Amino acid sequence: MLTDIRSQDAGELKAQFEQWGLPAYRVDQLLTWLYPHRVTSWEQMSNLPKALRARLAEHYALNNLFLVRKQGSRDTTRKYLWRLVDGAMIESVLIPANPGLYGEASDRHTLCVSTQVGCAYGCRFCASGLDGWKRNLGVEEIVGQVLAVEREEETVDEADAAAGSAGIVESAPVAVALAERVVSNLVIMGMGEPLANYQNLLKALKILNASWGGGIGARKITISTSGLVPQIRQLADEPHQFRLAISLHGATDEVRNRIMPVNRKYPLKDLEEACAYYRQKQDRMMTFEYTLIEGVNDALDQVPALARLARRLRAKVNLIPYNRVEGLPWTRPSDSAQEAFLAALEKQGVSCTLRREKGHDIDAACGQLRLRTERESRDAGEGQD
Repeated sequence: MLTDIRSQDAGELKAQFEQWGLPAYRVDQLLTWLYPHRVTSWEQMSNLPKALRARLAEHYALNNLFLVRKQGSRDTTRKYLWRLVDGAMIESVLIPANPGLYGEASDRHTLCVSTQVGCAYGCRFCASGLDGWKRNLGVEEIVGQVLAVEREEETVDEADAAAGSAGIVESAPVAVALAERVVSNLVIMGMGEPLANYQNLLKALKILNASWGGGIGARKITISTSGLVPQIRQLADEPHQFRLAISLHGATDEVRNRIMPVNRKYPLKDLEEACAYYRQKQDRMMTFEYTLIEGVNDALDQVPALARLARRLRAKVNLIPYNRVEGLPWTRPSDSAQEAFLAALEKQGVSCTLRREKGHDIDAACGQLRLRTERESRDAGEGQD
C-alpha cells in the first residue's frame, strides 16, 4: 500500500522532493494545500504542475475520512462518526467554548480525537472497548480527524451564510476564512488508549502543532491516558510542551481495580511516581479526570484519598458526571451528590471543576455512536438473511 502523504512531516517530504530534483518551494506549496486549504484530491492543487501531481499520486495515497453520521447536541456539541479506508469506524467530538478546563485560556473549539479503533484496556464503564480492540490509527488518520472536522464546519458555516444572504435565516455564522483553523484546542481522549499508540500519536501531534501543519499550540493539546506508566515517563522526556491528563476515576487501588483493569499492571503507587517524574521534568500542571459513577466512586469517603493525591502532584481535578452507556449498569450521581463531592474537594484545598458533561443527549461518551451504528448494521444484515 502507498504511504499516505499526511503521515509525512515537512522534513520527509523535502528529502523526497530533493531526491526527485525538485525545488524546496514546491514542498511549501504542497503543505499549504494539505493543511491551510485542507484539500481532498490532487486535482485541487492547482499551482502544482500536472506532472508533479501525477508523480505524487503514484507515490503517495491521499485518503480521506468518510462521514457516516453527525449528531448535534442542544449545547451545540457535535459528534462525528467516520469510516476509514478499511471500513473501520471511529469518532470525534467537537466541543465549543469550554472555559479552559485543562489550564488553558477559554477556547473557541476543542476537538476530542480518537487514536485507536476500539480499545484493549477494558475500562468497565466505557463503550470504546465493548467490541474489543481492532487496530491503532495511522498518523494520517489522527491528523485527518482535525482536517475533516474543519472541512465539515467550513461547509456548514458557508451554507448558513449563503442561506442568510438569501433571506432564509435571520442571522448566520460568518464563513470561516480558508486558512483559519477551526479547531483551537485538542484533547486526545476519544476512542482508544492514546499512549498505547505512542509513536503514531506523537508524530501526528507534531504535524498538528507545526506552523506548516495544524498550527495548534502545544499547550493547547492535552493527551489523556488511563495510566500507562512507561509511556508517561517517555512523554515527560519529550521536548514538546503537550499537556497531560490522567483518566484516574478512582483514588484507591480498590476502586481502580474494580473499574480499570490497567491498574492491576500499573497500580496507583507506580502511576503516582510516573506522574511525579512528569511533573518534575515538564513543570506544568496535569489534570486528573474523575468520572463520577453512582455507588462506585462518588461517596464522600473517596474525597480524602483523591485530595491527597492531587495535592502531592499539584494536579487539577476535573469531575465528570457519568454519561450513560447502553448495555452497562452504571449511572450518574444526582446533581446534589455531584455538588457535594465538588464542595468536599474544594474544602480540602484542591483545584477542581465539575464539568456538566456536554453532549449527554448525543451518545457523547467514547465509542457509543460507533457501537450503535455497527450493531444496527449487523442487525440489518442478519435480518436480510
